[in-house]
Amino acid sequence: MTYDGSDGQPVRALENINFSMSQEDIVTVLGPSGCGKSTLLNIIAGFLSPTAGHVLIDGREITGPGQDRGMVFQHGALFEWLTVGENISFGPRMAGVEAQKCAEKVEELLGLVGLNGFRDTPIYNLSGGMQQRVALARCLANNPDVILMDEPLGALDALTREKMQTLVLKLWQETRKMVFVITHSVEEAIFLGSRLVVMAPRPGHIVKEFQLPFAAAGRDANPREIKSSREFIAVREEVLEMIWSMEEQLSPAGV
Repeated sequence: MTYDGSDGQPVRALENINFSMSQEDIVTVLGPSGCGKSTLLNIIAGFLSPTAGHVLIDGREITGPGQDRGMVFQHGALFEWLTVGENISFGPRMAGVEAQKCAEKVEELLGLVGLNGFRDTPIYNLSGGMQQRVALARCLANNPDVILMDEPLGALDALTREKMQTLVLKLWQETRKMVFVITHSVEEAIFLGSRLVVMAPRPGHIVKEFQLPFAAAGRDANPREIKSSREFIAVREEVLEMIWSMEEQLSPAGV
């Protein structure tokens, strides 16, 4: 992905990005600011078109947004004037699904994300964590093949964030969707990802991929036990060293 900079010179945002996702993968992406994580996510979502190369789903080239991809944003991007149930059912209703089936889907998803009894609650009455649960349910209501997450838990407090990480793993394991998560948290990326992609900047490119076992165990085990295990800490320190080294190269001396 190349675009024109403020000085009129071309800026290479991404280069030599080459990877694949399989059914049931949950891929997390880490890297210092400016490495092109969000650009890559927006290309997969169809919000941006790459200036070279192709992005394919089941052999079909992505040319724009589509129902085969669902997006969960950092701040939910919910309709504040609608209730929880109306937000979740919005996509199916716009697609012409009959009211009874929409209502059944809403109840099913409310149970899945732990919001039973909140169907008629206005969005503005919910906490940040509950709003993100609604955002996840709204995404699942459209039955996408791939769920794209852009820092979905970044605005939450530490305790709520950890609870939501477990929920993300629960939804991944129960729905068996492909999930692609952008995050700035090294711990979160290692905990959530069955695969972790580490990117470096200028231009953005992949420097290493990790195959990780922690996501498979994360739903039923105590998150703190996993994150304090010797295996988890070893991966965390390796990744932190990589990110820290990149940040030092990007920052001016003494900063």
